[in-house]
Amino acid sequence: ARSKTFETPEGVVKGAQMCKVFGLQALVVIGGDGSYRGARDLASIGIPVIGLPGTIDNDIACTEYTIGYDTAMNTAMEAIDKLRDTASSHERCSVIEVMGRRAGYIALNVGVATGAEVVLIPEHPYDFEKDVIRTILACRNMGKRHYIVIVAEGAGDATDIATRIEDATGIEARPSILGHLQRGGSPTLRDRLMASLMGIHAVECIRAGKLNRLVVYRSGEISDVDVEKGLKMKKTIKAEELDRSKYLL
Repeated sequence: ARSKTFETPEGVVKGAQMCKVFGLQALVVIGGDGSYRGARDLASIGIPVIGLPGTIDNDIACTEYTIGYDTAMNTAMEAIDKLRDTASSHERCSVIEVMGRRAGYIALNVGVATGAEVVLIPEHPYDFEKDVIRTILACRNMGKRHYIVIVAEGAGDATDIATRIEDATGIEARPSILGHLQRGGSPTLRDRLMASLMGIHAVECIRAGKLNRLVVYRSGEISDVDVEKGLKMKKTIKAEELDRSKYLL
């Protein structure tokens, strides 16, 4: 997905040739949309492929779950819990930046799980004064003395947001950028289980000659969709999903 060479027709042909050199009957591609587009391109010139959803962002439209997402959320949640412990000793606002350049699933769901006062995601524009400053001040008026703001990296810069909060409210604000910490660590039980079950389904597809498919998790079941159909699907966070995070104030 990150190979510039593979973005060219010549690169795809070279990739297909290497598959033939190694005698591959099918190629199982694990990744996100970029990897899936590469898989589609290989399929278009005769290389059988199966796609497995692997991205911490959980932003692949054709599936409700992606491998790595649960581990990333738990890693972020544990870090935020520790930061809240520190913030609770003082009147302080912690602004925590999590991964998600174009998708706010980590920020939203970790925000709900940790009881964050503010969640900012790239899918929905926000009014800084109304959605951030007034919310924090309202929480202070309710008696709160520590505040958590979670921002997906595509929705703003944690350092800039912390500075603006401190300037506007007088409350000490500290930025924390979790960064690639979210990509590492030991996988959770759910990620291990889902990866195993999806891998089994991929092998079953290959054995059955059901190729050029994407393995998906929908409505509690693992199944598969055509690679072209899967890439055409769209996925976004609805406004009402974001609104639910505000019920916990």
